[in-house]
Amino acid sequence: MEARTRIRSTLMRKFASAGYLNLLRSKARLKRKLSGAPPAVHYFHQVDDPYGHLAVQKLDELRASYDLPFKVSLVSKPAAPYQGSAEHFDNWALRDASSVAADYGTTLHVTAQPDAGAVRAANNALAMHLDGDDFAAHAIEVGAALWSGNAISDAPARGDEAVRVGNALRERLGHYAGGMFYFDGEWFWGIDRIRLLERRLADEGFAKDPARLCVPEPTPLDATNLQTNGITLEYFPSLRSPYTAVGHARVVDLVARSGVALKLRPVMPMLMRGIPAPFAKQQYIIIDSSREARARNVPFGRIVDPFGEPVKRAFALFPAAMALGKGMDFVGAYLAAAWAERIDITTEAGLRTVASNAGIDWDALQRARAGTDWEAVLEDNVNDMLGAGLWGVPSFRVSGGNDPIAFACWGQDRIWRVETEIARRARA
Repeated sequence: MEARTRIRSTLMRKFASAGYLNLLRSKARLKRKLSGAPPAVHYFHQVDDPYGHLAVQKLDELRASYDLPFKVSLVSKPAAPYQGSAEHFDNWALRDASSVAADYGTTLHVTAQPDAGAVRAANNALAMHLDGDDFAAHAIEVGAALWSGNAISDAPARGDEAVRVGNALRERLGHYAGGMFYFDGEWFWGIDRIRLLERRLADEGFAKDPARLCVPEPTPLDATNLQTNGITLEYFPSLRSPYTAVGHARVVDLVARSGVALKLRPVMPMLMRGIPAPFAKQQYIIIDSSREARARNVPFGRIVDPFGEPVKRAFALFPAAMALGKGMDFVGAYLAAAWAERIDITTEAGLRTVASNAGIDWDALQRARAGTDWEAVLEDNVNDMLGAGLWGVPSFRVSGGNDPIAFACWGQDRIWRVETEIARRARA
């Protein structure tokens, strides 16, 4: 293993550990106590973030359910390097948030993309309510007007200063995005992670009813044993994606239960495709994915990072694994080796172990790879994924059934939505 890989893997194992998260919590708690401040949840509201518009609709229920204050700040959108594909970021967020809004018991009706003037007016309208119990009600009203292109009532020009203060606090506490919740060293993104915030608040004794979550993950329509003939699930994983590692077993389970036709389409890692991810974002992704893995009882954290040539050597074997009918087994075995089992997948010995764990004979795999063009396969896959307006992994596209329009989304926290889509098309 090269020194760079060893150092990178060591850092990733550190960030993925429960001990590191507990250290972040303890340091923040101690710093807060030394300052004399009481415990509080901070919520950072970005008016032109559709995920924030969903999250703020849950704010009053959260305030009523937990015995500590929720403090609100206004912030601006993340800088372009933190958006992944800045060209597609806004459209994707609108599409995705609209797709899940009803499942979360929220609403998002979009008829206009907010311009800078409308965003400034929205911030002005909300700045005077930051410390009031009526913030959520005003934010919902202002957000509805913003997304529908309606006029927002004039208010004193305090929004720019409120956003400046909010951005400074967000940066000081260690994040970059809107729609975020923060509590004593730990960040929770948008409506999808409120359930983890709630579990922590319950564990620390702040919940009025510890058995109840205000915002659980939605329960999908059950796709088990439905007539899925003619329905196809395209699955775009990456071997260097921690979120793919967290969600892969659930995809395998969904395919087995539903009988949907699977089209496996792996893609090159985002950083190796030139998509930027500053260090703070990479660190948050590892912390968040490991936290998701623990919440879902998925083995994770004993990492050997396959960035660069190692992952290319693995992808070179993929067409052969597919030809042997073992594509999903190979992907699953590799993800487990790299993200949970600390197998040195940078070596041939490690790849042999992956093949063995996937039930593939190494010599047969070598024979089957003759004449295959793995780079063309991955290039075709990523072009189709980008054409669907997606750039992250794991991504999914569901087509067929009685709906001529394909549905596409990305993220391991959208697997429930993928199952609902399969069931909807099967039941139509």
